Amino acid sequence: MKIIDEKELTVIVNTGDDIELHGLHISPDLDIAAYSLAGVVDEEKGWGIKADTFHCLDALKKFTGSEWFNLGDIDLATHIFRTNMLKQGYTLTEITAQINATLGVKAKILPMTDDKFETRINTKDGTIHFEEYLVKRHAKDEVLGVEYCGSETAKPGWGVLEAIKNANQVIVCPSNPVVSICTILSIKNVKDSLRDTKAEKVAVSPIIAGLPVKGPADRLLRGLGREVSAFGVAELYADFLDRFIIDIADASEKERIERLGIKVEITNTLMKTLDDKIRLAKVVLKNSS
Repeated sequence: MKIIDEKELTVIVNTGDDIELHGLHISPDLDIAAYSLAGVVDEEKGWGIKADTFHCLDALKKFTGSEWFNLGDIDLATHIFRTNMLKQGYTLTEITAQINATLGVKAKILPMTDDKFETRINTKDGTIHFEEYLVKRHAKDEVLGVEYCGSETAKPGWGVLEAIKNANQVIVCPSNPVVSICTILSIKNVKDSLRDTKAEKVAVSPIIAGLPVKGPADRLLRGLGREVSAFGVAELYADFLDRFIIDIADASEKERIERLGIKVEITNTLMKTLDDKIRLAKVVLKNSS
């Protein structure tokens, strides 16, 4: 069941997780967005392509002894295509459009920037790429800080600012606020565009009762000196957000968040089933036109 026409949807995606491995340019967030909208994502794993095999990775392990980043055989085709196109001078935005067209994705998926940008995590052992922190080291390191390398010079990707300006509604999904959302917000002029657009800006909290639904958002927020709560997330978005949707478990946070100048709505935000997703989507979209 579709709540809106996919052709009317534009998704601005974080590229701070992009990484080069085996000579290939890998864009984890762009790919999960494309695979999800194409209906080919491995929902059980939460990444990659369903029914994919890993014969190439298994063979690589024989040469290297170990491989920490899982790359499926079908998934590799995406990375090979992207890397070759980049070498030919195409932008990440242009390549993403071609990948999505091939997969049959009707929505427009836009990289936040075509420029080099890398999210790095500061630990007691030094600074490491976010994917190394998350996948290789299983997010076990204490986070001492987060660096958005490239944010001072990276320009918004083609169409990003226009999409915000012309939107009927801007939705900040309940992704990791530090490494999936604030990366986008750090790009030049993105926050200004969010403040200036006439569209309603609504976000769903990724924190429920002081814990992230998935991933290390709590460690990252804590590492930045932020409160691990729905309020802590609201503070990050307070200078542009109109409406914030929090879980019923955080109803006591409502008044405190509203003092930030944000309207708060309380509902069940935990999406365990398709019906849960549809119900929450209707709550998010209720003011859209």
